[in-house]
Amino acid sequence: MTLGDPPPTIGRAVSDTQRAIRELFADSIRVKQAFLADQLGGLERAVDLVVEALAEGNKVVLFGNGGSAADAQHLAAEFVGRFRLERKALSAIALTTDTSALTAIANDYGYEQVFARQVRALALPGDVALAISTSGRSPSVLRAVEACHQRGVRVIALTGGEGGPLLAMADVGLLVAASRQSARIQETHILVGHVICELVDRRLAGRARP
Repeated sequence: MTLGDPPPTIGRAVSDTQRAIRELFADSIRVKQAFLADQLGGLERAVDLVVEALAEGNKVVLFGNGGSAADAQHLAAEFVGRFRLERKALSAIALTTDTSALTAIANDYGYEQVFARQVRALALPGDVALAISTSGRSPSVLRAVEACHQRGVRVIALTGGEGGPLLAMADVGLLVAASRQSARIQETHILVGHVICELVDRRLAGRARP
C-alpha cells in the first residue's frame, strides 16, 4: 500500500454500501414495474375519478397513518398549490393535519374514528377520497371508507401486500402486490400519487396527451 491509498477496510465498507444501494434501488424499481404491469387500467380509472370530481367542483379527501399520512398531506399540497402546470387551485384536504380535531376525536370516540368523523363533517356527495394504507387493515382508514360510502364519496385505495379489507371496499383499488415491505409499498404509492397529479393537471388544463 502506498502513501495516500485508503485503508483496505474503508474500501470494503464503501463497496458494501454501494452494493446495498444498488440492491435497494433495484428492488424499488422491480416493485414499481410489477405494479405498472398489473394496475395500469386501475390507475387510469383513478385519474378519471379525480378529474371528474374536480371538474364538477368537488374535492379530494385524503387520509392515512404514519408514512401514509405524510403521503396524504404531500398530495393534498400538490393539488391545492400546484404540481407542474400553472393552473387554478384544486380543492383537496388531508384529514391528517388538524391536531385539535384528531386528538379530540381520538380522545372522545377512539382512534378508529379520527378520519371517519371528519369525513362525516367535511365530505360531500361527489367528492373522491384517497385512502392510503400499506396493509389495507388500518381500522381508522377502514372506518373512514365506510363513512365515505355513507356520504356518497367514491374511494380510491392505495394499499399493498394482499390488500386487506380495504381493497374490496374501494371503488378503485390500487394494490402494490410485489412487496410486503412498507418502504417499497410507500415508494410506489407516492409515485402513483405523482402520476395522478400530473395527469389531472393535464386533463383539467385541456392538455391531455393520447
